[in-house]
Amino acid sequence: MTPTVRSLDHLVLTVRDIAETVEFYTTMLGMDAKTFHPADGSERTALTFGQQKINLHPSGYEFEPKAETPMPGSADLCFLTDLDLDDWQLHLMQNGVTIEEGPIRRTGATGPILSLYIRDPDGNLVEIGSPL
Repeated sequence: MTPTVRSLDHLVLTVRDIAETVEFYTTMLGMDAKTFHPADGSERTALTFGQQKINLHPSGYEFEPKAETPMPGSADLCFLTDLDLDDWQLHLMQNGVTIEEGPIRRTGATGPILSLYIRDPDGNLVEIGSPL
């Protein structure tokens, strides 16, 4: 039997400026910022939403072990929402965030979604999808 994984526990974003990243994701996407202390005694920052977590690593000072080539702006993320995308468009425009594309129909992990695309401060592509 081949072993299988059950779920994604967390992912890591390498970022140029943790404070700027926290501001964007908390203000624009409603995530919470958390400071945590791993077993090595260091202090780290994460973004949380639901039961998900995004750990933030400062570019040039990534925590070990790390990706082979960690770099800001290399991620393409999709977050699901229960809100109508019209509400998202208004929120983003009121906060000066450029919508790069959308609303546009896409296919998510569990089926069809209607999506908007924006970029975070590092240039990561951020998709906000509403299940259809």
